[in-house]
Amino acid sequence: MRIIFAGTPEFAVPSLRALVAHGHEVAGVITREDAPLGRKRVLTPSPVAVAATELGLEVHKANRLDDSAVAWAEGLNAELGVIVAYGGLVREPLLSLPTHGWINLHFSDLPRWRGAAPVQRALAAGEQTLSVTAFRLVAALDAGDVLSRDSHEFAPGTSAGEALTHLSDFGTGALLAAIDRLATDPEAGEPQVGDTSYAHKLTREDGKLDLTRSTADVLAQWAGMTPEPGAYALHDDAPLKLHEVRAVELDPAAADERSADDPAADAGSVTLAAGRVLLQLSDGQLELVRVQPAGKPAMAAADWLRGRGGNTVLS
Repeated sequence: MRIIFAGTPEFAVPSLRALVAHGHEVAGVITREDAPLGRKRVLTPSPVAVAATELGLEVHKANRLDDSAVAWAEGLNAELGVIVAYGGLVREPLLSLPTHGWINLHFSDLPRWRGAAPVQRALAAGEQTLSVTAFRLVAALDAGDVLSRDSHEFAPGTSAGEALTHLSDFGTGALLAAIDRLATDPEAGEPQVGDTSYAHKLTREDGKLDLTRSTADVLAQWAGMTPEPGAYALHDDAPLKLHEVRAVELDPAAADERSADDPAADAGSVTLAAGRVLLQLSDGQLELVRVQPAGKPAMAAADWLRGRGGNTVLS
């Protein structure tokens, strides 16, 4: 099928490569404009732009799918538009330009977690079964008919970055299946059914861990906010970013002893035990593996804590 592809981040690259590898004719690629990256703010093409150039594909860079994007796309005579994490909305007349319209690969089990950050919000809510859905693009947000879907189970503590990396490859199967289905039945698709929830755009404040919650809840929040916007707690009123943490099995006797007094009395305390940095919560512990104090590079958590006498308190 002759396709226009729209995407921007690394998570969209596997879909673009899969379309080419499976013999589809990618007539052109729309991606966002080069962005300043790093301390020197060097203008850098998006991962999709780099991949498209490597594949010898025509690239149109635009931060909005405006009249110039429509004019560019009109000359491609595409049968289908495919969008994966482009970072902007497809509106009319571009929406109706390809013969079969547009389809979107979304990283959730629609209609759950419509919106900008589905994997992050799902993980932060404690969900471990994450899904991908290929659906028809319509004017309403992530509301079109479903063409295919699939799901994968992740272990507790899997970060959003790890999950997205896996799903970006895993999801190509659902995307290709959706295109095959349209090729044989242009009217294919089923309405979305079930409760709707929204994955609103993440803010820095979403990364502030609530250390009054249970160990499972804190680990889930950490997973959803890692690597972006970044999970952190406060140390001496300054943010301490927690790059890597692990779950810890709690000694039942220690749990019983705490529950007899005040189960949350020492929540937030950090101690060094046998070379491991342990963050105490109300019902268990998390091991801090790698941290980053404000204004400093990331470091081993044990090195950071030794510099503070082997124990401290986070909030």
